[in-house]
Amino acid sequence: MAHLVLRDSARLRYFTFFYLYVMQGIPAGFGLTATYNYLIGQGLTAKAVGSFAAIVGLPWTFQFVWGPLIDKYQYSVIGHRKQWVVLTQLVAALASLSLLLVRDPVAQVGLLGGVFFVHSVFASIQDASVDAIAISVVPLAERGRVNAFMRGGFLLGSAVGGAVLAYVLHHGGFRWAAVAQTAALLVFTVLTFFIKLDRTDQLLPRLGRARRPAAQRTPTDDALAHPDENPSLGWLFRELWRSMVERHSLRAFLIIFLAYLAGYLFSNAFNFHLIHALRWSDTDVSILQGSWGSLVSFAVLLGGGVLVDRIGPPRLQYWVMVGLGVFLLVFSSLAAFWVSRPVAFSGLVVLNLADPLLSVAAMPLLMAFCRPRIEGSQFTTYMALVNLCGVTASYLNGWLLEITTAPIIGFGAGLLLTGLLLALHLLNPNAKAQTQAQLAGVRAS
Repeated sequence: MAHLVLRDSARLRYFTFFYLYVMQGIPAGFGLTATYNYLIGQGLTAKAVGSFAAIVGLPWTFQFVWGPLIDKYQYSVIGHRKQWVVLTQLVAALASLSLLLVRDPVAQVGLLGGVFFVHSVFASIQDASVDAIAISVVPLAERGRVNAFMRGGFLLGSAVGGAVLAYVLHHGGFRWAAVAQTAALLVFTVLTFFIKLDRTDQLLPRLGRARRPAAQRTPTDDALAHPDENPSLGWLFRELWRSMVERHSLRAFLIIFLAYLAGYLFSNAFNFHLIHALRWSDTDVSILQGSWGSLVSFAVLLGGGVLVDRIGPPRLQYWVMVGLGVFLLVFSSLAAFWVSRPVAFSGLVVLNLADPLLSVAAMPLLMAFCRPRIEGSQFTTYMALVNLCGVTASYLNGWLLEITTAPIIGFGAGLLLTGLLLALHLLNPNAKAQTQAQLAGVRAS
């Protein structure tokens, strides 16, 4: 297995980060697409379904906690941070198996949400570890394409979890769907075990690692001077605070945050509208999202990965935001035509594209802001805030749909995004360059 070394092979990096995100996407698709739509189809209220989705997504907002923990104990003879990936994969598979405790998802929605919550805790730690490894081993010139493979893997996993497991859920029952998900997670865990980060890494850990004698350390030693030493928590939090409050990275992240929030707000509302108002079956929505929607998104995403490495993340991010804002305004204005299945399906496809296209440009930007040795802490803090968008949107939709409709929510989300871009144009005559510069984290002249 000596040839399975991430630093030695670009193809292996693409494959590894692709399947690691497939592994993350399967439970996400099962919980937030198949099960979410199933609960809507069984007649649960918007508030109940929204609360379920918020509970499932809540642990992903804790990633700012996992990051420092992962970076504090990052050293391992099996590969820096790899021990976190393997351990959390095993525990996440066990948590998935505990879904067998749920016999009736509708009657036991509280237990269902609790089990998904526990699974999400360990899945989010795994995600934080994988992202930190990606930042440390992927060359800058490959980050756009690697992020495209990551998001593509997540889409494929979501397609399997949302479409395939939705079919199993309706034809074999919830228990068989849980068993199928657990089996897939265990297969991927075994694969991870045999992949090394560096050629000198071992497959199995050992006890009694030799450390430098204390007498050899000087008062001027710091965390960066000894990359094989675990840094102190004090140093980690000081560096994390400095990096997060830096003005240009803060501006760029605010733009990215609002773009995600706008997309998430309408996506959940539109699914609810299709099932409740237009009487689509939840199985149809799940399968369309997980099959054709994901296939189109996957193809566009891989092209976007190549494009972002050529034209740069800031330019692609700017135009994705413009396109998403225009789509939200126009499509929401055409709500009367949503009764046409081709029109509604086109909306599902575009909404499936929104998140991956935002991510393929935003993730390399956020990775570029991350400082050495706090990659896990800083990037997972960014991801925790992005995930907070999804949780907030799920909860808000449960409340908003009680007092308004999906078209109004979509139009409001479009105004939020286009209003942000318009404000940037009004504040600066060279607004397009300024926006891209802010997204890049550099000053525009």
